[in-house]
Parts: sequence; structure tokens; C-alpha cells
Amino acid sequence: MQGLHLTADLYQCTGDTSIFIDEVALADLCRHQTELSGLTIVGEKWVTFPEYQGEPGGVTGAILLAESHLAIHTWPERGGVTLDVYVCNFSDDNSGKAQQLLDGIIAAFNPTQIQRNHLIRGDQDEPSEAELLWENINPDSVYGFRFKRRVLSKKTQFQHLELLESKDLGLTLRLDGCLMTAENEEFFYHETLVHPAAISHPNPRNALILGGGDGGALEELLKHNTIESATLVDLDADVIEVSKTYLQRINKGALDNPRAKVLVGDGAQFIRETTEKFDLILLDLTDPETPAGPLYTPAFFAECKKALAEGGAMVIHLGAPFYEPEQIRRLNTDLQAVFAQVNAYGLHIPLYGAYWAMAVVSDSLIPTAIDAAEVEQRIQQRDITELQYYNNAVHGALFALPTYYKKLLTTD
Repeated sequence: MQGLHLTADLYQCTGDTSIFIDEVALADLCRHQTELSGLTIVGEKWVTFPEYQGEPGGVTGAILLAESHLAIHTWPERGGVTLDVYVCNFSDDNSGKAQQLLDGIIAAFNPTQIQRNHLIRGDQDEPSEAELLWENINPDSVYGFRFKRRVLSKKTQFQHLELLESKDLGLTLRLDGCLMTAENEEFFYHETLVHPAAISHPNPRNALILGGGDGGALEELLKHNTIESATLVDLDADVIEVSKTYLQRINKGALDNPRAKVLVGDGAQFIRETTEKFDLILLDLTDPETPAGPLYTPAFFAECKKALAEGGAMVIHLGAPFYEPEQIRRLNTDLQAVFAQVNAYGLHIPLYGAYWAMAVVSDSLIPTAIDAAEVEQRIQQRDITELQYYNNAVHGALFALPTYYKKLLTTD
């Protein structure tokens, strides 16, 4: 019968040690989360493995559900957990309950890294046309897309990298279970990350992108004929190489452009050590809850400010105001503590499932200070073409914020 199978591999967990080695504690956790999700327990079995070479053994357990099962194994010596939940959706759609159960257990283990998989399973007579993958937008909300095939799946030095193909999205890059960019949709994010700040700057010549190994932001930046040099620093060489090979429709060869310097390394270290000054710094990072978290701090923002040339600006994405209000408040407060001008803006990004927040921050550059006529003049002067989202009217509209979003930015 048609159902949903969720798996999660958890790494470097920092949760309570007892749930790794004590089958009673682990069973209590799993039962509690199962009951909270609304799924029905019909049986269970738990086994604690003996010590090995002075290290405590892990626990293996399974809960039989009226809807199917939960299975888990802990690896205390590695701080790791393997976890899967399967639910049948024959008479009712239990997908939301399965996702809640998985997320509740993950939260208790508090992993540093997660590798997730979502598999739609169906009858032979009615096979699913494509794999449906869900993504969390916060602990209580998910969204998803169907992908007809997996083009690539590999473990890099830093993360799990996947390329998936969708009818609507085209080739789509996924890192550690999070959707990053897609061929048919990337312009929503990349154009609005780059052009509001770049157009607002009267003469941007030297720019820096931290992250952005797919090359999409770099491609947009190089549309400005004023740019003489654009440096991109990404931690993961595999992301860059895969993007060069598979994501040419996104980056259009920008990663090999003679005006671009593409470096593999730690963006934070680069900022600390560089003596260059940049007119624009674009933080094209994964989200704050990922290993990029240390780059969303006042200390790092201050380091970026030191690397800005006079009149320069930094751009950062903040998250989803409706689903992540506390994150928006915190980041806005942190940015205001460092920069004199914090100009927030936003738009709906289909791949991210929500209206998304960004900000142009600077001590002097104000993107709302130029009108539509001047925006259009600069677009023409810089010979910027092939825009799918950004234009002179959209520039101002991006900074016209919904009231609920504006309230998140209000400080006492």
C-alpha cells in the first residue's frame, strides 16, 4: 500500500547521553514522541549492546505501529544515530504524523549534521510517478516537491550532495537534505541577492561572494560591466566541480570567467586574513542552523565590515519571516549593532517554500535612495540583460515590506 518512508542519519549529536546508551530512556523518548505525533503503538522491542573496548554499547529498538513502524539504532562512540519511520497512507494520510515523529526524535539528539531521505512507496498497480521529498521550514511546517530521478548522490568532505531532476524545477542541488538551487527557479534568489545592492552602488568594481559554489550569484554579479574582479570562496570543492559539470544553465560558465577568482576554503578565515577591500560582499550561505552558523554572528559581521571599501555594502539572507520570526529579529538586531544602515527586503522564493527575507547593510549605502528611473539608467549603462525577476520597478517594490515583517524589525 502507498506510504511514506523517512530516514535520517544523525552525526555529532549533542543530546542527553542517556538516550544513546540506556534502552529505558530511549524507549521512553520514542514512545512519547510517537504518542505526540498521533500514531498508534501496538508493540515494541529494545536491545542494549554490551560494552566494547571500554566504550558503552548502543541501543537498537523498534516500535510497531498500527500505521507501520519506527526503527532506531544509536552509536554512542560516534555520537551518531540511524533512524527510520514508515507509515502506510492507505486509509488516511499519515505523512504529517511521520514527519512530526522523526523531527521530535531528531530534536532530542540535537545533531550537528543530518542526512535525510524521503521515499514514497506504492502499490505495483499504482506506482508513484516521482519521489516526493519534504523539507522542513521550521519544526512544525514542511513543504515538498516531486523529483523524477536522482542524477547524483555523493558524500563530500563536508556534506551529502545530491542532484535531483524535477519537471518544474529542472536539475536541483540538495545539500544535507536541504534544497539549495534549481535550474528553472534560481533567478528568484540569485537576481535579488545581487542586483539591489549592486545597482544601488554607483560603481562596484571589486566584489566578494562567500559560499555560492553553484556560481549563480557570481553569474549575476558579472553582468555588471563595472565589476573588474569577483572573488568567490566556498568551503566545498565538490560543490564547485559538480556545478561546473552539471549546473551550466545556472552559472553559464561564470566559475571559469577571467574576472572571477574561485577559491576553496573557509570564508571566515578568508575575511580575517584578507587585506583587500570590497565594494560588495555577498553572503550566499546555507542557513544559520547549518555548519555556516558561525557566519551569522555580530563578530563575523564586524569582520566583514572591515573588509568593505568606503561606500560598500554587504548582502545577507535572513530566513522566512512568517516561519522564523525569532531568527529574523535576532539577525536584524545583530546587524544593526554593526552597521548604520540595515535595509531589509523580501520576495517569495518557490524553492524555499515561503516569502524570504534579505538585507542590504552598510554604513552609507541606502538602496531605497535611488528611484526607478535611476535604476533603469544604471541597468542600461551597465548593459545588464537576461533578467527574469529584477527590473527598475521591482527594485523599489522589494523594499516595500508587509506589516508583519516590518514589526519584526522594530527595536525598542
